[in-house]
Amino acid sequence: MDATKAIIDTVDRLRQRRTAPLVLELDLTEGLTEGPPVDPLGAILSMRKARLADVLSGLKRARQDPRVRAVIVKVGGHPLGLAMVQELRTALLHLRAAGKLTVAFAETFGEFAAGTVPYYLASACERVYLQPSGDLGLTGISLEQRFVRDALAKAGVEYQLGQRYEYKTAANMFTENHMTDAHRESVTRIAESVTEQIVNGIADARSLTPERVRELIDQGPFVGAEALEAGLVDALKYRDEVYSETVGDAHLLYVSRYARGPLPKKLPHPGEHVVALVHGLGAIRLGRSGRSPLGGGASMGSDTICAALRSARRDDRVKAIVFRVDSPGGSYVASDAIWREVVLARKAGKPVVVSMGDLAASGGYFVSMAADVIVAQPGTLTGSIGVFGGKPVVGELLGKIGVVTEMVAEGANAGMFSPTREFSGQQWDRVNAWLDRIYEDFVGKVAQGRGLDRDRAHELARGRVWTGADALESRLVDELGGLEDALALARKKAGLAVDAPVRTYPRMHPLERLRPPESSEDRSAAARIRLEAWGPMARVAAELGLPAYGPLILPGWWTIR
Repeated sequence: MDATKAIIDTVDRLRQRRTAPLVLELDLTEGLTEGPPVDPLGAILSMRKARLADVLSGLKRARQDPRVRAVIVKVGGHPLGLAMVQELRTALLHLRAAGKLTVAFAETFGEFAAGTVPYYLASACERVYLQPSGDLGLTGISLEQRFVRDALAKAGVEYQLGQRYEYKTAANMFTENHMTDAHRESVTRIAESVTEQIVNGIADARSLTPERVRELIDQGPFVGAEALEAGLVDALKYRDEVYSETVGDAHLLYVSRYARGPLPKKLPHPGEHVVALVHGLGAIRLGRSGRSPLGGGASMGSDTICAALRSARRDDRVKAIVFRVDSPGGSYVASDAIWREVVLARKAGKPVVVSMGDLAASGGYFVSMAADVIVAQPGTLTGSIGVFGGKPVVGELLGKIGVVTEMVAEGANAGMFSPTREFSGQQWDRVNAWLDRIYEDFVGKVAQGRGLDRDRAHELARGRVWTGADALESRLVDELGGLEDALALARKKAGLAVDAPVRTYPRMHPLERLRPPESSEDRSAAARIRLEAWGPMARVAAELGLPAYGPLILPGWWTIR
């Protein structure tokens, strides 16, 4: 009898929980992951992080769910990229428009540090609370570049690098000791565009004029009391006060858990038509996607992404493909292989919609440009249509520390890529011919994919980086929006229902990826990864686009926080 009563009580509690009012919680202190883990290590490292797609899906579902009273967003901790912040802001503003209470809470928006982007995210909420001891680091946007040419020269290292063209400034940190005019022009416009977006967003959400927001930015940072007086926050409260006031008798549930809960609709049947979602994240390289156990981050392997796109193309259930790209670029050859699979998917009659994340530049733009539609956030950094390549010359450095290098070679250019000696005149001519060919191919495919003539494509290229807002004006992207917008477009283009299910490709558990594939057509070939211990020199080589990983790259300093 006791066991029966316990079962009945449990069932009653579960039934009550399903009908009880809900307050959803979005904790951003650990950050968010862009896509599903591609390997066992990635699965472990992302265990405490919610997926962006789950969060967006949960917030969308909550708009129509009468049980959901409010959402509490805890801001702070792990920094988020600007485009991801804009995706979250849009979802929160839609939820707010649907009549749900949205609350942002932070212990501090920058503890003796900048907090402009975190506050920009929080401002989308109806109420913004700050811990009494916290600060608001609303100080504006700055992009800083360091130049190491002179320091390396003192050590006996010289870089021989060619670039196409003047705005392809990724290598400038090694070849210059200051910003060139083109470099400064490009970076200045990025800072201006991002500032415009942030100022207008805060002004709209906090019922302030853009002029007033700019005044406040120039007056920041603020201590809590000053932020309250300026109308930037609604109250100074501790966490317990915020939760007590907002939650009440409701059940508290993380948004990502809510998104994975039972949906108020029928389960998809086995043959139901779907949209395929393929994630392309990290620097682009040949081979399979990989991760460095020393913290190098994930990479987009052409074998992995091509196999995923190929699998989606050949699956009769898939009627459209959304390709989520968040990449600074990498190998030209690998990018071209992925570009080809996008072209083949379109030829097979399956619409391809690219959704750009924080960064889809250089090779990240290359893999995107053949899509039917490109969707980017206003703050996405994209373009960088150009190329650079070359090598560091460390012969003098090695000599200083007593290292002697001798070479035996058959062939005039056999030692061409050795870092111990400079390119000869003939070899430098071959490097430049190589760069010219790559640039012409890149620009030609931009013109073809975006419906531009070659001269206009070249004008927009030359290595220049654009924000998504500016890229829209130049037709390098088609629409401003996020992943949910891209999925809606894909459904519409394929003639699917607005709630047609989404399936991630490849569809495998991370542990399955440990087994070797039977062939390159085996679905596990789209999922296996490589664990590599990159040394410092290997990482520099990858950043510089040396032959191991190719010449299309954008440096990490472009991240805006």
